[in-house]
Amino acid sequence: MSTECGEPGPGGPSGGSGPGQCPPPTASTPWNLPRWRACVAAAVLCYINLLNYMNWFIVAGVLLDVQNFFHISDSNAGLLQTVFICCLLLSAPVFGYLGDRHSRKATLSFGILLWSGAGLSGSFISPQHSWLFFLSRGVVGMGSASYSTIAPTVLGDLFVRDQRTRVLAIFYIFIPVGSGLGYVLGSAVLQLTGDWRWTFRVMPCLEVTGLILLLTLVPDPPRGAADKQEEAAMGAGRSSWCEDVRYLGTNWSFVWSTLGVTAMAFVTGALSFWVPKFLFEARVVHGLQLPCITDPCSNQDSLIFGILTVVTGIIGVVLGAEASRRFKRVNPRAEPLVCACSLLAAAPCLYLALLLARTTFTVSYVFLALGELLLSCNWAVVAEILLSVVLPRCRGTAEALQITAGHILGDAGSPYLTGLVSSALRARRPDSYLQRFLSLQHSFLCCAFVIALGGGCFLLTALHLERDQTQARRPSPGTPDSTKEESRALLSHPRAVPEAP
Repeated sequence: MSTECGEPGPGGPSGGSGPGQCPPPTASTPWNLPRWRACVAAAVLCYINLLNYMNWFIVAGVLLDVQNFFHISDSNAGLLQTVFICCLLLSAPVFGYLGDRHSRKATLSFGILLWSGAGLSGSFISPQHSWLFFLSRGVVGMGSASYSTIAPTVLGDLFVRDQRTRVLAIFYIFIPVGSGLGYVLGSAVLQLTGDWRWTFRVMPCLEVTGLILLLTLVPDPPRGAADKQEEAAMGAGRSSWCEDVRYLGTNWSFVWSTLGVTAMAFVTGALSFWVPKFLFEARVVHGLQLPCITDPCSNQDSLIFGILTVVTGIIGVVLGAEASRRFKRVNPRAEPLVCACSLLAAAPCLYLALLLARTTFTVSYVFLALGELLLSCNWAVVAEILLSVVLPRCRGTAEALQITAGHILGDAGSPYLTGLVSSALRARRPDSYLQRFLSLQHSFLCCAFVIALGGGCFLLTALHLERDQTQARRPSPGTPDSTKEESRALLSHPRAVPEAP
């Protein structure tokens, strides 16, 4: 016979620890947080995510002015984003390790201070020291790595099931929204002040506000708390980083979805950095814009592309998350299938957008918007795939590895490679505005084929999804939950219980 435990109070569950009484609190006791506090924390994390992705693409919004100020070519301009991404990917595993084993709130705060300080300092660099500007962008990438790695795992521990899908959808809306606002802010501040450097002086004010909100309103929930597995794995001890990596390497849903994310990163990295300049060159070819020779360069396409990115991003993320949620009712593999279909449909849209820019400027914009819309459908769905197939104890490491792999093979090199190919093609052609445009156009065309490969990777993810989700939900050996399952199994099969001698 056993007595029922009372509701836990400030001092823990009522009753003593003797026979027949309530046991002391264990690691498997659910961690409760009022719903309103979880929603406020999610809102703060979304706001900081907005600022994070504004920093990613703020240079692209004023790229022509940066090139003229520092006197750098297309290939070196692409290297700006490559330095940013390389520093981000080198830092991501470190922050993933820290996020799985130490205070996530403290790690996030450090990252925000790092990227805001580096961004501000970059605005005071003289043209003679352009290498310092490259260095400052690298430090911004290091700070950004902490947030991109850890923030989704905090949200994963505040919400469950459909709630988590919706919250992650809102969180990942701010990837395209922040990217688009980066273009808009850069273009707007340039028009108001006539100096692109003021763009980097406005951002720290917004980031300090986000840091204060993080410190005061965002809790640091136990890992796996929302799944009622919060450090229940403590009963079996922590795993090492190498063990986590070996486990993730055998998790095929994680592996194939990471390759799909890599294809997305390659394409979005190249397009987001070079499309404003590509559209500017197309406008010059059509006779709608005068060439940019001196600062400031009036590039209205940065503003238009930014607004387009914001609108298609919001619609795409909501559409993708909702399609995944509804389709999951009839097909448990809905998430990777939604990602695959959207990428396979985006490939011809991007190809036509690039190909038609020389002949029909308006139609090119239409296909570009469709391509961005379909790409945006995946951001929240990809995060939900990772959280559903990976054990709670190593989700931070999984986020870090996915970010690292995606950037190493994706947007770390794609802006630089695009600029390098463009510069190489221009060197072999007559020096005219038409040939400049065609060189950049031809360097872009491989993006359509890469995004189709990404769709194939998500089709392969669907083959392994259910098995890996089942393994991720299975309690760790030695935890209270696994002990309960073993007891139920023994009671349901009494012959398996050894008889007393």
